[in-house]
Amino acid sequence: MIDEIRRQVAAIHDTPQQAVIAVSGAGTAAVAWLLGVGGASRTILEVAVPYGRRAMQEFLGFEPEQSAAAETARQLAQQCYRKARRQLDADRDTAGDYPAVGLACAAAIATDRPRRGEHRAYIAAWDAAAVTTYSLRLHKGLRDRAGEEELVSRLLLRALADACGLEADAAAGPALTDGDELMVERTPHAAPLAQLLSGAAGWVTADGGAGALAVEGAVPAALLPGSFNPLHPGHRELRAAAAEILGFPPAYELSAANVDKPPLPAAELRRRLSAFGPGETVAITAAATFHQKAELFPGRAFIIGWDTAVRLVAPRYYVNLGGGDAAGTDGGGTDGETAMLAALARMWAGGAQFLVAGRLDAGRFRTLDEVAVPAGFRPMFRAIPESLFRRDLSSTDLRGGA
Repeated sequence: MIDEIRRQVAAIHDTPQQAVIAVSGAGTAAVAWLLGVGGASRTILEVAVPYGRRAMQEFLGFEPEQSAAAETARQLAQQCYRKARRQLDADRDTAGDYPAVGLACAAAIATDRPRRGEHRAYIAAWDAAAVTTYSLRLHKGLRDRAGEEELVSRLLLRALADACGLEADAAAGPALTDGDELMVERTPHAAPLAQLLSGAAGWVTADGGAGALAVEGAVPAALLPGSFNPLHPGHRELRAAAAEILGFPPAYELSAANVDKPPLPAAELRRRLSAFGPGETVAITAAATFHQKAELFPGRAFIIGWDTAVRLVAPRYYVNLGGGDAAGTDGGGTDGETAMLAALARMWAGGAQFLVAGRLDAGRFRTLDEVAVPAGFRPMFRAIPESLFRRDLSSTDLRGGA
């Protein structure tokens, strides 16, 4: 390793940023450089090389339109950022001290056969504020594969240095010729709720009161879903009861999506958020079903009422519902029983659990004992005792003036 690269890597390792890196097509030399200088564990959380088509699809969760493209690099970088954020947020004591970076390369460079298209590389660095894209068109035929790999890797190293707030080291950077073309573009992220509603973010967290919104911030191991229209004392009492059972307070989960209604606009979401107070964490999602919620937040416990538990295990809610259902599956078939069991199995495999509170129904207080949970899935469900929580007035009653 040449001295200028070693100095650049050492400077990167001395910054607080921590990164997940994904490289496809080129950039592995940069990974070797980063790992070859002491202190790499201060910078690198994880490295992935989704080279093949299936590996790329598995890493992203979908198949990109083109493997070597600017948008693909940004999608990879966003996924890397999410991975980095999850790993850092798992350590609550130090999460705020280590800014996350998602760094990715999607390239098509010289190979063992003539390439008809351009030799090109796209590098994206995703942080909390923006995504920076480096689009490099290489002078085709000027370098062999090793030469193009070194050029792309030097650019990848520069992108990480930029993300760490370091001054560019010209000696360590890419040596471009007149036949190469490099464009750099930094694009600030949209407002958190706009990212959520556009599908760019899986969830947004808010600390009640005047707390700022955070894209895909830390979410505790339990969630209390609801429309919170309005938030009322029963919600807070249920949260307190769940906290007594779990040993920690759950977050609220407010979904912008509903299987039977249009999605909530940002203004309405902000109105509902304004009712929460300091210390009340809210996760805002676009997950209309419990299947979607469980996929978004694996391993979580969900606090629900008796009526929701009934729908969760009722086959009729899974019949011919196409893209979603009120109980938590993808639907899409006429066999409600099969769809329901498949949904429960997927949620169980993801570690979902349900704490079920009793509910007054037709003059009778009904509990988990009266929910027809299919055989084998009963361990997923746990009752909240009536002695711990009972509130007979619902949000619907309050809106109706009861």
